[in-house]
Amino acid sequence: MIQLATGPLSEIAVVGAHCDDVAIGMGGTLLSLTNANPGLRVRALVLSGAGTAREDEERAALAAFCPGADLHVEVLDIPDGFAPAHWGLIKKQLNAFRGECAPEVVFGPQREDAHQDHRLLAELLPTEFRDHLVLGYEILKWESDTPRPVLFHPLSDALAQQKSHLLHSHYPSQVGRDWFDEQAFTGLSRLRGVQCHAPHAEAFILEKAMISFGPR
Repeated sequence: MIQLATGPLSEIAVVGAHCDDVAIGMGGTLLSLTNANPGLRVRALVLSGAGTAREDEERAALAAFCPGADLHVEVLDIPDGFAPAHWGLIKKQLNAFRGECAPEVVFGPQREDAHQDHRLLAELLPTEFRDHLVLGYEILKWESDTPRPVLFHPLSDALAQQKSHLLHSHYPSQVGRDWFDEQAFTGLSRLRGVQCHAPHAEAFILEKAMISFGPR
């Protein structure tokens, strides 16, 4: 399998429609990146949950998923499930967020997500981060919208287990959901691992990229 490398990273941006989207979609990658790059600047924007217990969960979870990072988290109060009705406000907030960070890589939901909040955010991200590497993560949930990914980030067994443990530890409000369990999280990451010859992996949809071919 051909490997592509970004080189050293100093800052990333992670964006989610709801509290827990980022951790579910790329929690293992966050752990891997922040462990490998002490002091990595992580700028996070979440559209909904401000002023609720969900915001408290999100701040504690992202701190746990980003050990040693320079982490800044902003949580907005867009109503859950009604993002399309707040298109203008979300666009404005994304524009402000773009002006406050300088990431080498931007992570967010992917365009084919069946949830309207995720999908709208995925469509708007490249309109603000126009010259960035934008990677769409997959969010395991009830809808049968599992994507066909083209980019894989390998994870060890230990990282996959740590991700599942942190999800259960920091999102008690979600533990009762029938899809929120260790078998689901590690089952998906194991499947993605099989697809890239690794124990586990997280998969991403590549928005757009350029490639340069060097000399032999």
